[in-house]
Amino acid sequence: MVDSPTVPRSKTVLKRQRQTQVRHERNKSARSALRTSERKLRASPGADELKAVQADLDKAAAAGVIHRNKAARKKSRLAKVAKNAG
Repeated sequence: MVDSPTVPRSKTVLKRQRQTQVRHERNKSARSALRTSERKLRASPGADELKAVQADLDKAAAAGVIHRNKAARKKSRLAKVAKNAG
């Protein structure tokens, strides 16, 4: 949070800043976990891993961590990777 005399310091602004910070950290962690699971799937593709990653992407999109179109695009590309792997 910025500590400047020009920044509004009302209670609502302070609360909004706290909420934004918490959401930012939560979303950052969720995106990192998604990237990790995607890397694992690309390293050893399989049907079970694909289903798990697709479920994670759907949950992230529902929670607003990523956009639903991005989730759909990633699911499609990962399915293609899994299909071509065997």
